[in-house]
Amino acid sequence: MRRAAGLLLAALVLVPASAGAGAARPPLALTATPAKVSIAGSGRAIVRVANPGTSPLVVEAARAGFSLDLRGRPKIVAHRRGRTAASWLTMQPGRFVLAPGSSRALTVVSRLPARVEPGDHDALVLLTTRPRRSAAVAVRLRVGVVVVVRAPGRVVRRLALGGLRVRRAPARGARVLEVLVVNRGNVTESLTRRRVQISLLRGGTRKALATEPRDLRPRTNGVLAARYGTGERGWTTVRVEITAADGGPAVGRSFRVKL
Repeated sequence: MRRAAGLLLAALVLVPASAGAGAARPPLALTATPAKVSIAGSGRAIVRVANPGTSPLVVEAARAGFSLDLRGRPKIVAHRRGRTAASWLTMQPGRFVLAPGSSRALTVVSRLPARVEPGDHDALVLLTTRPRRSAAVAVRLRVGVVVVVRAPGRVVRRLALGGLRVRRAPARGARVLEVLVVNRGNVTESLTRRRVQISLLRGGTRKALATEPRDLRPRTNGVLAARYGTGERGWTTVRVEITAADGGPAVGRSFRVKL
């Protein structure tokens, strides 16, 4: 996930830190920087929470489970579902007031249990504003910060490629190649454009396709998507390669498909 001011969970979109810069200040606004923090074992991280709006805010900090769907969209899940670190986290302070234009530091503390599986475990810190009593309409803002806690022990990186399918995108009749990727390791894999190569091989030529970067959490499946031109038709060999994050061997597979 990219660095940003926060994750607006009501719409599940990333909010850039510069959003609203140069424009009139909104009456209600809440940001958190960074949008993702990492903690090694039992430790702590600092998140800067800011109120760029014109109204004072009462903010409450809470914890929640976190997951990504097949296409990498974030969502809130139950505390004890999957490899969550939600129960390990505490926030200091748990509730605070932000004056207009002010900010403050929020400390996120991780305390590992006695027995824990090595690797990455994640959660969300939810920052929610309380509605103003004087407002005609009750409005709440909710911002989420992803917290990744890496428990000590052997790190396992193991990716595998599943099937490939052709999907018609809703916009302008474009088509998309979707490749299923399986993360059998115990750490989150960042599948950036530098690591992923999807190419069309036909008639002795090779055409590289751009992919959408995404994270893939431990022991989960995800889809890598790559658009191709409407002029590409007929039987084609699709080559998919993912280089290892630690410089090890690449994961690769070829598919014969009709575009």
